[in-house]
Amino acid sequence: MFVLHNENNKAPIKMWLPDQTYADELCLEQALNLANLPFIYKWVCLMPDTHAGMGMPIGGVIATTDVIIPNAVGVDIGCGMAFVGTDIRLEEIRGIMTGNGSIIQGMIGDILRNIPVGFNHHKKIQSCTTLDDALESMNKYEANPELCEQIEAGYYQVGTLGGGNHFIELQEDDEGYLGIMVHSGSRNFGKQVCDYFHNTARELNRKWYSEVPQEWRLAFLPVDSKEGKQYINWMNLALDFAAENRTKMMLAVSAIVEKWINKHTDIRFSYTAEINCHHNYAALENHYRKNVWVHRKGATRARAGELAVIPGAMGSYSYVVEGLGNEISFCSSSHGAGRSYSRKGAMEKFTTQEVMLDLQKQGVVLGKHNKDDVAEESRFAYKNIDEVMENQKDLVKPIKRLKTLGVVKG
Repeated sequence: MFVLHNENNKAPIKMWLPDQTYADELCLEQALNLANLPFIYKWVCLMPDTHAGMGMPIGGVIATTDVIIPNAVGVDIGCGMAFVGTDIRLEEIRGIMTGNGSIIQGMIGDILRNIPVGFNHHKKIQSCTTLDDALESMNKYEANPELCEQIEAGYYQVGTLGGGNHFIELQEDDEGYLGIMVHSGSRNFGKQVCDYFHNTARELNRKWYSEVPQEWRLAFLPVDSKEGKQYINWMNLALDFAAENRTKMMLAVSAIVEKWINKHTDIRFSYTAEINCHHNYAALENHYRKNVWVHRKGATRARAGELAVIPGAMGSYSYVVEGLGNEISFCSSSHGAGRSYSRKGAMEKFTTQEVMLDLQKQGVVLGKHNKDDVAEESRFAYKNIDEVMENQKDLVKPIKRLKTLGVVKG
């Protein structure tokens, strides 16, 4: 861990990197802004996958006293990971050919046909316990009628993947067993909540003559204010929606895997317990004997003994980890490998052909409707996941390493 001290900062910046040159210039600028917030608690944390975000770096963790910052949670509230392992050995199924190619190709094609990706959503209303509960507690939400329509829209979005870096993967662990991983969040729901309350906070901060400059994009809401309580209600709803969204996709993918295994083999198999964790959220936690609002934007909670999932880029490795409960990081770790190139930069640096050839060489099956933008998600557009893991060995302990077999992208 490297500690960046600056005499002009109110708080130090603790970076799980060899030194500050490993973080891009805009990322450091955003971290310095955070370090000068009047309500920052202790210090600013930058995880080893950190890179510039909107207002606050991705891979950033802060704790605040008595305020919450919508942009320090981000637009994809509740974005996170789900994983379940199986006792299916790949050596038993790898050579099976079907009318749709290999059995992995068949599964990936089936997933792509049955789970909406990108901007697509379900044509019919889906069951959703989270949204049902929200409708029964509308007194918590009716003060923000502009957002209430998102509850109705959510019934069509639950169980859908989205685009960007979200994915569904079939993976093989180092012992040769098949696993399923899902990376997704709250879809448009979380974005609308973040944008609405960020703009609300901007207006209120302007009225209060806040000392936090507007250009920092870190407008805040006191948690005991009417607006702060409203944001927390909506954020928690988006978190629950995101978790149920991943659960529904995991159930759908598991059913597809079962269908193909039962059709082409006599294997009887079982699952391990599912891990389902967020990496974009804020929560009231106790650290150093004080209750504070910990904001994790592209960071995973890693309390002692807690299991979590840290994905790499498609075609590389991902990890199931056990948290070590490091208080200095507010019990946090990275949320993935972290980008080395922006989406635009990756498109300029890598060609579609190069990415497809790389996946082909590794034997990775890609399920994607439009491959024109696949270079955005090239594994070379991301940091080396093993270097990230090395830099946070005081935050988490790897439990399982997983390699991509097939991946569905938006």
